[in-house]
Amino acid sequence: MSREGGTPMSTTADALWMTQAALDRLQSELAELTAPGAEQDDATQARVLELREMIRRAEVSSKPDDGVVEAGMLVTVRFDSDGSEETFLLGSREIVGAADLEVDVYSPTSPLGTALTGKVVGESAEYETPSGARIGVSVVAAVPFS
Repeated sequence: MSREGGTPMSTTADALWMTQAALDRLQSELAELTAPGAEQDDATQARVLELREMIRRAEVSSKPDDGVVEAGMLVTVRFDSDGSEETFLLGSREIVGAADLEVDVYSPTSPLGTALTGKVVGESAEYETPSGARIGVSVVAAVPFS
């Protein structure tokens, strides 16, 4: 998929959800790193490329309150093994732009995130931990992060 002039367009599959504040912060950091006179070592150049890619993929939107688990949602799960519940943000601490979050943040590409993405409240999933244990969970709630 391309924009006029051949520039690639972001697709839903490669979109990276973030808050407006996070996008503003990333754009500000990019401006600082690329300002005339800014240090341009290998680490800085790598960060510039990373920032440009995140900004290119940015999807700044309000998530619908439809109970579907996806990046940008505050998710509560119940563990099948003991009935305990855990609430976490599915996303990235960096992308959310809130270093002082009071909940854990799990990546959509983590084993738990991958197992839950696309599930709705009431559905179950199973994922494998790095140690090889299989864990069953049920989606209790999925609401937009704000």
